[in-house]
Amino acid sequence: MSAVTITGVEKAYGKAGVIHGVSVEITSGEFVILVGPSGCGKSTLLRMIAGLEDISGGEIALDGKVINDVAPKSRDIAMVFQNYALYPHMTVRENMTFALTLKKTDRHEIENKITRASAILGLQDLLDRYPRQLSGGQRQRVAMGRAIVRDPKVFLFDEPLSNLDAKLRVQMRTEIKALHRRLGTTIVYVTHDQVEAMTMADKIVVMNGGVVEQFGAPLDLYDRPANLFVAQFIGSPSMNILEGHAASDSFVAADGTAFPLQQAGHTGTAVSYGIRPEHLRLSDSGVPAVVEVVEPTGSETLVVTTAGRNTLSALVRERAHVVPGQRVFLAPDLAQIHLFDQRGKRVVSSI
Repeated sequence: MSAVTITGVEKAYGKAGVIHGVSVEITSGEFVILVGPSGCGKSTLLRMIAGLEDISGGEIALDGKVINDVAPKSRDIAMVFQNYALYPHMTVRENMTFALTLKKTDRHEIENKITRASAILGLQDLLDRYPRQLSGGQRQRVAMGRAIVRDPKVFLFDEPLSNLDAKLRVQMRTEIKALHRRLGTTIVYVTHDQVEAMTMADKIVVMNGGVVEQFGAPLDLYDRPANLFVAQFIGSPSMNILEGHAASDSFVAADGTAFPLQQAGHTGTAVSYGIRPEHLRLSDSGVPAVVEVVEPTGSETLVVTTAGRNTLSALVRERAHVVPGQRVFLAPDLAQIHLFDQRGKRVVSSI
């Protein structure tokens, strides 16, 4: 297990900067996920850790040793790619042992590593097959096995589940998390899927426009988003956000609709009001609204409403017996309301 320290890292292609002074401390054995929208710089940062991209500024260190100028093959880092990157003319066994063979590793040691990795990943019966004879999930396990046999200090995963169907993605999430628990190796994982990030990571790095918006444990980011971007990016369905101002005991939206606050404390201040769909109940009293869309999924129902000119989503755990056009009342959980200032930063004083 090894620690990865990223300090003031920058990346530019010519005059175009894509990473702007990113600093992240990843402790030994942690599972850290870089998440953010397309083009935010997360894959570029991962490739810089791997040595596949030059660093324009700052430092990346492995166990305290700066590796900016260390060749990729000498970093003791293994990377699992989105497209698996398996050799089509080699069997599963040959794909997994190729790097060890190049290093002239002892044959007995190679066999022990293959036996261990294939047992961990359930590949024992597939070792003599070729990639074309495997499913997407099996190919991904082979790619992971190829990384495991190298016993690297750090595993890097670049959107490894994006090519799989929804059911297989859920299964592979479980397998990768179990793999981390067994091996205890440091993992840095890139995804654009915030559900993946929430369910798998010890820590999440939320990136946007080449900078880190917030770094912390999944539930810390969910419960205490640092700003509007994190609030809306983390969570599915996303947080309801309304623009307006704080009154003495309420929030007043731009159209004049009032929403309750536990304690305003910011009277007259222009703010954004945030409430997650699961913290908004259908009730016998509260903010009047009209049902626009009902989306049942079985275990819960998403009810999209309009209150005045504001669109609000409520996630109902019990069966919701409502239909479009029906008038309802919305009751927010006052302890779960978030306010953000005009810069988009979360207001943490009395609310």
